[in-house]
Amino acid sequence: MSVMSSPVEFLELLAREAAAVEFEGPLVAARAAGLPAERLAELEQAKVVALRVRALLERRRRRETELSGLYDTASDLAGLRDLDDVLRAIVHRARILLGTDVAYMTLNDDERGDTYMRVTDGSISARFQRLRLEMGDGLGGLVAQTGTPYVTSNYQEDARFRHTNEIDGGVGEEGLVAILGVPLRLGSSVIGVLYAANRSARPFAREEVSLLVSLAAHAAVAIDTARLLAETRSALAELSAANSTIRAHSSSVERAAAAHDRMTALVVRGGGMEDVAAAVTDVLGGALLALDAEGRRLARVGEIEEPDRADLVEAVAASRTEGRSVRRGPLWYAAVVAGAENLGALVLRPDGELVDADQRILERAALVTALLLLFRRTVAEAEGRVRGELLDDLIARPLRDTDALRSRARRLGVDLDAPHVLVAVGDDAFAATGSARQRVLSWATTYASTRGGLAAARDGRVVLMLPGRDAGGAARAVARDLSRVTGRPVTAGASGPSTGPASLATAFAEAERCLTALGALGRAGQGASTAELGFVGLLLGGVGDSGDRDVARFLTATVGPVVDYDARRGTALVKTLEAYFGMGGSLARAAELLHVHVNTVTQRLERVGQLLGADWQKPERALEVQLALRLHRLRTPAG
Repeated sequence: MSVMSSPVEFLELLAREAAAVEFEGPLVAARAAGLPAERLAELEQAKVVALRVRALLERRRRRETELSGLYDTASDLAGLRDLDDVLRAIVHRARILLGTDVAYMTLNDDERGDTYMRVTDGSISARFQRLRLEMGDGLGGLVAQTGTPYVTSNYQEDARFRHTNEIDGGVGEEGLVAILGVPLRLGSSVIGVLYAANRSARPFAREEVSLLVSLAAHAAVAIDTARLLAETRSALAELSAANSTIRAHSSSVERAAAAHDRMTALVVRGGGMEDVAAAVTDVLGGALLALDAEGRRLARVGEIEEPDRADLVEAVAASRTEGRSVRRGPLWYAAVVAGAENLGALVLRPDGELVDADQRILERAALVTALLLLFRRTVAEAEGRVRGELLDDLIARPLRDTDALRSRARRLGVDLDAPHVLVAVGDDAFAATGSARQRVLSWATTYASTRGGLAAARDGRVVLMLPGRDAGGAARAVARDLSRVTGRPVTAGASGPSTGPASLATAFAEAERCLTALGALGRAGQGASTAELGFVGLLLGGVGDSGDRDVARFLTATVGPVVDYDARRGTALVKTLEAYFGMGGSLARAAELLHVHVNTVTQRLERVGQLLGADWQKPERALEVQLALRLHRLRTPAG
């Protein structure tokens, strides 16, 4: 037997890592050399042992390669900090180590109770990359549910798994056949599944399963580390933000304390609106506008435009409802209120963002503004009472010491010897509540004092004495402006001009009669003077003690019998006459207005003719009758 036909040759083959087919060479040579059967059996045994050794060495080399790959994987993962980078590295390394066509990973969704595709490597199907698997569905859902590795050499034909159209469609579109899935475990919890898959049938060896399980173990730790790192970073960012917030809050609290001290000093020493506005802008920066309840400017510091009326009303209403300052665009609004009463608003355009404490500064400024406005109102009301008492004395009868009245008026800045007009305000300015009447009186006091006049409540009615000669214009201005304040039409009657204390009482009585005439003439909600009421105004203007007697005699002589007849019998002859003249002498239209038959109107007018005489419809008599009816209506407006 030659050396080449001895078992040593198998050792040489092992030494040079020959292919498995080369181990048949010594046996072939031995048979060709005609070696005996016992030698051939010995060589066969040596070959078998050599192949076993070769397989063992091959497995150890492969294991060494796998361990090296796992080590490299752990080293690579340790250097990664972003979770997405970690996941992509895991899946890519799984595909390389197992030599598969595709590798991918699903992560469990605790809120939805399923597992979803998180990252893929080698995938070409968008549908596959969007898959979600219910727990227990398909291979992946089963692994996620049980925490046990599963492998199949042909997924579509494997009946062990619960197939669904969605999963099978995605797997089919990707073209996957053989699939291996192992759980990603953190302690006793399964957080996802790691897969390796081929597009052709392939049995996965036990060593490959173990390799993927080991890789999944590394992956789970790396995922958890990346998550913890992300949470730590988030916590650090939150702590940093909290620290910045604390510093900003501390600074804002210091600003608020300084503003509080400054505004308290303003209240104590009696500062004004401009002082409040300056204090706010000094602390917060920017520009500020202080407005009263009507939207009129009280003070302004810095460049800031007055807001649109509708925007202002909405913002102030929101501020009152919420009890806080509110933001609308670049502006902040704080309502100035006293109880349920709206006194105005502060409008701030800050240079930067306002923190909570800064808003408190603006709100405290609104409170101080309300206090100052109430102080101002108290002073004005006290002065108003003094001015009202003076006017009440001026229009009283009999008039007291005129020199004393002149002296009192001079102290208030009023010259009683200058021309003045008297304006009486109708009861339609008042609601049912006493507070509304007080509000009208307060408005009238302010309105009159700003014009150098007086205002008072007299016999339940508000009257104003205003400097000037245009009684009608004054009445219309009062009616217009007071209507805006009350939100309802207001009637105002005026008389004058009047000069000297002694004439004011007569002018007041004339203004009252003018107010009554406006109601009787159907002109409620308007303002006018006696001179603007035509012949009715002339009559009213001439009414005094003797004038009243003249009017009474005229009424008795002209329509007295008709009035007396109605009073005794409860009839409606006066009303019928008014309708007849009002409808231009038409019996049919008068009947329609009175809601009676035309024959009834005819019968009533016949009775009028019996009482007044047959000539009552002649032009000159008819004019007197109509004038008398109008005067009767003015003297008895409710009749």
